[in-house]
Formats: sequence, structure tokens, C-alpha cells
Amino acid sequence: MNCRNCGTEIAEKALICFKCGTATAEAVHKPVVIREGTPATSFYATLLTLDLIGLVGLYLGFTSESDSTRLIGWALFVVATVLVVTRILARRR
Repeated sequence: MNCRNCGTEIAEKALICFKCGTATAEAVHKPVVIREGTPATSFYATLLTLDLIGLVGLYLGFTSESDSTRLIGWALFVVATVLVVTRILARRR
């Protein structure tokens, strides 16, 4: 068998050419492509969304005339705050 890159005669069962290092067959599995930046972007987008929900809840908690709306506002603020803290702590691990 001859190398497909340099033409050197190599053994039939060879996996690579001893002269140029080219593989004799195509790879069965393709390497995994790791994208940089995607997790960080997702993390900050999630934090921003949770912060906005928390601010809306805080606003409703302070400005609402109705007790039920005030309670919903404070609940939104507490849930958003807990989720932000949980997300930050999970990212540190």
C-alpha cells in the first residue's frame, strides 16, 4: 500500500505513514468542537433577566396600593434573589 500523501510504500495494516505521519484512513469519530464564550454569555443573560424580574418585584412591592399585588411583588423579588445567588454559587463550583 502507498501513502495517500507522500506516496511512500507502507505496510497494509499501518495506521499512519512512517515518513510523513498522515493517517491511512479517515477518522471514525470527529473531535468535539468546544465553543468559548457561550456559557459565559448564557450565564450573564440569565443573571440580567433574573435581576430585572427582581427589580420589577421590588418596584411592585414598594409602590402597589393593593396588598395582594404587594405580596406578589415581594415574592418575585425573593425568588429572583434566591435564583441569582444559587446560580452564582453553582458557577463557582
